[in-house]
Amino acid sequence: MKFAIATVASFLATTAGFHISLHAKHLTTKRFATERAGSLQMMPIGVPKVAYRVPGATNADWVDIFNRLYRERIIFLGQEIDDELCNQIIAVMLFSDSEDPEKPMYLYVNSPGGSVIAGLALYDTIQNVNSEVVTCNVGMAASMASFILGSGERGKRLALPHSRVMIHQPMGGSEGQAEDIRVEAEQILKIKGSIVTMYAQMTGQTRERVIQALDRDNYMSAQEALEFGLIDKIVYSVNGP
Repeated sequence: MKFAIATVASFLATTAGFHISLHAKHLTTKRFATERAGSLQMMPIGVPKVAYRVPGATNADWVDIFNRLYRERIIFLGQEIDDELCNQIIAVMLFSDSEDPEKPMYLYVNSPGGSVIAGLALYDTIQNVNSEVVTCNVGMAASMASFILGSGERGKRLALPHSRVMIHQPMGGSEGQAEDIRVEAEQILKIKGSIVTMYAQMTGQTRERVIQALDRDNYMSAQEALEFGLIDKIVYSVNGP
């Protein structure tokens, strides 16, 4: 019995020492990992970020990749067009234009379209900044996004080979009193007339041809968009035509 108790006591003492050893090793490993993490600044997971050092700063920091590209005058229209998005793009364009009006800006389009009024605000900005705005379709330029694509600097409206374009007439809806519905319908028709005129100016097509093309959802390949006049060039290679 005494032998058994002594054996158990010895086993417990050995096991406790083993646990203490493991715990100490765990603490050492954890401390090493903490020190290593402190010396290395890892890129956060989630929104793509890149290292960028603000002028005058001693160390680089991780910044949103799109914000980094804005510094190079590269802008992405990559979601539904609304007031908030267009206000942000307009602000970037105005700031870039004030910094250097001789340097071009690049607007990459991959959007399902959206608000006509917000898109027209962006269109007017593109037409009025001194910098050239090069537009490039990198996916789908549908509805109002196709209008923005065609508003770029003439001769510098580009598209990738498998990008697509969709154009159609403005859509809208209204409810309420009959007179209010009539006024809303008149405004939609006025906007449609303005858009038809501007599409005709962008593409070189007649108003009649544009009205016919906008009558229903009209999908185009990059080659068809080139023939219609919405773009000026299909880019097959970075170093080639």
